[in-house]
Amino acid sequence: MTPQDIIQQYDRSPDHLLSILHDLQDADEHHYLPEQNLRRAAEYLGLPFSFVYGVATFYTMFSLKPRGRYIIRICQSPPCHLMGATTILRELMKLLGIPMGETTRDDFFTLEMSSCLGVCGVAPAMMINDEVYGNLTAERIREILEEKRRGT
Repeated sequence: MTPQDIIQQYDRSPDHLLSILHDLQDADEHHYLPEQNLRRAAEYLGLPFSFVYGVATFYTMFSLKPRGRYIIRICQSPPCHLMGATTILRELMKLLGIPMGETTRDDFFTLEMSSCLGVCGVAPAMMINDEVYGNLTAERIREILEEKRRGT
């Protein structure tokens, strides 16, 4: 489905901007919003490009730069922080060989922060794309990354 097809599934109401941006980003193989898609959405909804750009840069779930196949978000809420999120983050950076906010050379993983994933009962936690993982340990992280690399 082309970006224009995605956009035209919606009525021409500014109320649909967030949904359109989510769908455009999800459909992109690099999980981001290229400028031309922001411009298409702005034109279709009759909004200034600067407004659409502002929305896309305000919300952390949107990205204006290409990302990996799997987007790993580390929860930094107080419960996760207290339960070892910093240790988990260090382990991920070591295993992936990238700093926070970067993508692995093979375009497989992107490492990002999240203010809260809403799963405090299983802290520390992370989310990979739409799947949440809790009660993390260094060993469990290695297992999860291997599962993703194998495609399981």
